[in-house]
Amino acid sequence: MASIKDVAAEAGVSVATVSRVLNEHPSVSAEARARVRAAVEALGYRPNAVARSLRTDQTRTLGLVISDVLNPYFTELARSVEEEARALGYSVIIGNADERPDLQDHHVRTLLDRRIDGLLVSPTDGGSPLMLQAARAGTPMVFVDRWIKGVDVPVVRADGQQAVRDLVAHLCGLGHRRLAIIAGPAATTTGSERVRAFRDALAAYGLALPDAYTGQGDFQAESGRRVTEGFLDLPEPPEVIFAADNLMALGALDAIRARGLRVPDDIALAAFDDIPWFVHTDPPITAIAQPTGALGRAAVRALVDRVEGRGPESVTLPARLVVRRSCGEAPSPVSPVSPESSGSPESPESSGSPDSSGSPGSPGLPVEPPVAVTVVPGVREPAAGAGAGAGAVPEDESFATNRSMP
Repeated sequence: MASIKDVAAEAGVSVATVSRVLNEHPSVSAEARARVRAAVEALGYRPNAVARSLRTDQTRTLGLVISDVLNPYFTELARSVEEEARALGYSVIIGNADERPDLQDHHVRTLLDRRIDGLLVSPTDGGSPLMLQAARAGTPMVFVDRWIKGVDVPVVRADGQQAVRDLVAHLCGLGHRRLAIIAGPAATTTGSERVRAFRDALAAYGLALPDAYTGQGDFQAESGRRVTEGFLDLPEPPEVIFAADNLMALGALDAIRARGLRVPDDIALAAFDDIPWFVHTDPPITAIAQPTGALGRAAVRALVDRVEGRGPESVTLPARLVVRRSCGEAPSPVSPVSPESSGSPESPESSGSPDSSGSPGSPGLPVEPPVAVTVVPGVREPAAGAGAGAGAVPEDESFATNRSMP
């Protein structure tokens, strides 16, 4: 393999001149710069990244620690992070915490020892002292999806509160009154936030969330299966199960089918974190979609800003309800709109102008079926400002919601 001395000899210049060209130093003449670049190309020379990092104190490498690589949400997040980092001239080293705080901290220590330029983390819990120590030591860091209270770093996340309100409005409009939730770990910000949003949305309709209808999961499929079995054993099982992530929803679906029950005929099912598989289940699952790709790209940009000395702000993007058929929705009598004519979720045609197929209270968002809230016995109308279906999108727009955010 060619060395920097070989390049210098080929170009007829000093090693110092080659080094200045490779580091974009302006003091080299255009003629010498051209000869060096021609020699680099002819010899196939590749600079030693380790040696360069010792000189520049930069490795052009970012670390990413995600909560669970088997969760399709985090898989897509990691992909968007890697793509955006590559576009900005950085490589990414990924560590999978598998929802284990000890494994998370192991990956963080390893990445810091490798002298990465910055760190992206989706924390598995809210009590890691290592994160606080790293932030106080000046490590460029950004939290993505989840965060740790008291650690002063930018957070890039989706706000699902409105989407949860839209879901509850949708379910009440279908006549459901007994709604249960499979919650994520209370130690994670997303786990506690989704339960709180669900409880508040129910309260807006005069509905309570009994302890019996609150099951503790861990964002893994097995916990969704276990909690659902407990719900089904109740003297009065819930009419709807809302799983606070996609893997727990799949576990819930397994438990329901194992009892010989059908969704939505015997019990309805909805989920947070839409995934491509949900359109292929029978029936397709109504879900809340996060703008995963946009979150990953925004997180990388925020981290690179920190690495390069700029002051990034936290970023919050909206999640959306995607209505399908797992909660008792009737098939639409209207033929689906083709992608060519429907416009993107951000276009004026789909978000700003009135649409004859849009639901009441949701101008410009054609929803299948409409998510207008009807008053059913024992359920009062929502408190002022609670809204009904403001962010719902039809099944046809589910992937656009996930992949087309700016």
